[in-house]
Amino acid sequence: MVASSLKLQELIQEIREAKTQAQEREVIQKECAHIRASFRDGDPLHSHRQLAKLLYAHMLGYPAHFGQMECLKLIASPRFTDKRVGYLGAMLLLDERQDAHLLITNSIKNDLSQGIEAVQGLALCTLSAMGSAEMCRDLAPEVEKLLLQPSAYVRKKAVLTAVHMIRKVPELSDIFLPPCAQLLHERHHGVLLGTVTLITELCERSPAALKHFRKVVPQLVHTLRTLVVTGCSTEHSVSGVSDPFLQVQILRLLRILGRNHEESSETMNDLLAQVATNTDASRNAGSAVLFETVLTIMDIRSAAGLRVLAVNILGRFLLNSDRNIRYVALTSLLKLVQSDHSAVQRHRPTVVECLQEPDASLSRRALELSLALVNSSNVRTMTQELQGFLESCPPDLRADCASGILLAAERFAPTKRWHIDTILRVLTTAGTYVRDDAVANLIQLIGGAQELHAYSVRRLYSALAEDISQQPLVQVAAWCIGEYGDLLLEGTCEETEPLQVEEDMVLTLLERVLQSHMSLPATRGYALTALMKLSTRLHGDNNRICQVMSIYGSCQDVELQQRAVEYNALFRKYDHLRAAVLEKMPLVERGGPQVNEEAKESKEVAQLSEAAPVPTETQVRGPEDPWGKSMVQLPCPALTLLSSLQASKLLDLLDLLDGPSENAQHPPPLDPTPGDTLIHLLDLPCAPLPSAPIPNLKVYEREGLQLTLSFVRPPGTPTLLLITVTATNTSGGDVTHFICQVAVPKSFQLQLQAPSGDTVPAQGGLPMTQLLRILNPNKAPLRLKLRLTYDHFGQSVQEIFEVNNLPVETWQ
Repeated sequence: MVASSLKLQELIQEIREAKTQAQEREVIQKECAHIRASFRDGDPLHSHRQLAKLLYAHMLGYPAHFGQMECLKLIASPRFTDKRVGYLGAMLLLDERQDAHLLITNSIKNDLSQGIEAVQGLALCTLSAMGSAEMCRDLAPEVEKLLLQPSAYVRKKAVLTAVHMIRKVPELSDIFLPPCAQLLHERHHGVLLGTVTLITELCERSPAALKHFRKVVPQLVHTLRTLVVTGCSTEHSVSGVSDPFLQVQILRLLRILGRNHEESSETMNDLLAQVATNTDASRNAGSAVLFETVLTIMDIRSAAGLRVLAVNILGRFLLNSDRNIRYVALTSLLKLVQSDHSAVQRHRPTVVECLQEPDASLSRRALELSLALVNSSNVRTMTQELQGFLESCPPDLRADCASGILLAAERFAPTKRWHIDTILRVLTTAGTYVRDDAVANLIQLIGGAQELHAYSVRRLYSALAEDISQQPLVQVAAWCIGEYGDLLLEGTCEETEPLQVEEDMVLTLLERVLQSHMSLPATRGYALTALMKLSTRLHGDNNRICQVMSIYGSCQDVELQQRAVEYNALFRKYDHLRAAVLEKMPLVERGGPQVNEEAKESKEVAQLSEAAPVPTETQVRGPEDPWGKSMVQLPCPALTLLSSLQASKLLDLLDLLDGPSENAQHPPPLDPTPGDTLIHLLDLPCAPLPSAPIPNLKVYEREGLQLTLSFVRPPGTPTLLLITVTATNTSGGDVTHFICQVAVPKSFQLQLQAPSGDTVPAQGGLPMTQLLRILNPNKAPLRLKLRLTYDHFGQSVQEIFEVNNLPVETWQ
């Protein structure tokens, strides 16, 4: 059977000639049967040939585990031809997960002790490829002896094996410290390159080794200077750059040795400047050396002029025709923009040109860097460039670009009018891509700029008349028309072109918004409230507005129906209060705590009560909608429910999802009185007094990003805990693509609400919040496991941690 087996060349030819996979499997299975029979018969002359064929089958993806023991036999053979195939088989078929790999330890130890260079090289290659921690501990003394062997071939392989041993067993560092100092004087390229790699591994894993090798910084500087000035043999030159692989490895080692060490950094400053000025960047090899030089300059305590030189090198990279080099330059500049802002700012025109790159990864990096370069001195120019890019950028970049422009305008706006114009242009260009808080921010900005009310409402009216497809723009326009419609009709604004607007034109435009199939329910709610507001600002007949309210009183959307029904009630039963209810909204401060918002609402209630003819009625306004979810006059008993309405709103949502609980205790409803006719519109229960507040807890902080948990336990449901996760960012760069995932033990029920956004603005901007609803029926101690993923300063960050120190009040 053995005699009829194929030779390796014949096997390869038959496999290549197979036309189908089935034919190939048939050839392999037939030959594997011959190989098994040969192994069983123990043919010592042809076993290495059989194993060679088996290794070829293994490389094609077929099982070859039955050849492992044959590898051990061939390694123990005295013949070199057997050892060569045996060691190759061991590297391919054995690894740390199999106990058989420990059986070759003695064979490797014996071969390392022999004086045959070829055999020693085979043993060292095998040890560096599949040596486990146990093998490394047993064979480390033999490898240490070979580091100083006369043969450069053996020394090179011994150094590389030592690198593998350090990575596997870092505590072996002390064994290899003494030989490394002698090996740095080597003239052989391979040995010197391996020695520098070994020292790098030692310094990264051992503080003692790092301190020890700081003494050799002058020698490394001398070696690198020799490579740069005089060069080495042409055999190791690449594209005119003298031994770029060795240069890069030495620069990496210098970066580690000079980090946070003044003396070492000062020793290498002149050399780094010499490398940066004498290296040709026209080829990839030179660009690689220059990039490592830049990284080293930025990581050590280098001089200010040297850092500027490094930034200029990256600026030249931006002009390179190779996209990979441009991408590396943009990524590196993004990391340096915080520490060397003025130096990076000089290359702003080149960065802006990179926005037009057809490569999506390049344009995204250029966008991130452009947004990071915006400051108070260049905000007008940069915003204009970014707005031009927003009009033509790919759809997957529009959200980031629009959000970045809005954040930059909010931080560096020179005037309120410029700020309003900028946001309006973004909403007109990419309104569907803006952040969720853009509408509220613009409404607050316009409301706080009293001198720009007439200008803003006319600009928004013109924009709305041209396009009603951009929903955020339509919502802001509807709000402004409702609030300042009287200024729109006066036509006294001198800052815009003359615009003649009639009452019917305004009403027709809002009716278009209501009837458009592109309008969202929220947008229709804005338009409906705007029409109601205009009933007190226009001087004509309100019959047209009443007809619209009557139509939407039977709308299928519950929210719109509620608004329309309440507005109809104002017309029919409380018309004498309509003017007071529909007064202009006061300015709402953004970002304040919930307590301050409630205090301000109480103050507004008192002021409105003094102005209204009936002192027991007030205006209701929701916390998110600038006009509120409803705009009705509530009798006095409803005032006691406003403080608990926000806390119980989420509880009602849970009841809808989980169904009513049999054990839940609900307070009795209020008895209606003859004067309390509109209380049935809300049908709200009486809420108990709020419990003592639970202290907040900060659970995460890194590079300016902080995560804080705040807790609320609704009084009516003691097993429910509402946790608000608040992310704030005090660093100089935005945190983007922020995702917070939470897990709880199996005895709990967790529901995550949608976050307020995925970007945490820099410099203490508007925080991002997310609500967690946790049911704890057993009142067991609460533990959370959080997973955070986000991008910050051009780097992707992922953190997983547990929170075990929650306040006792959250679960008892």
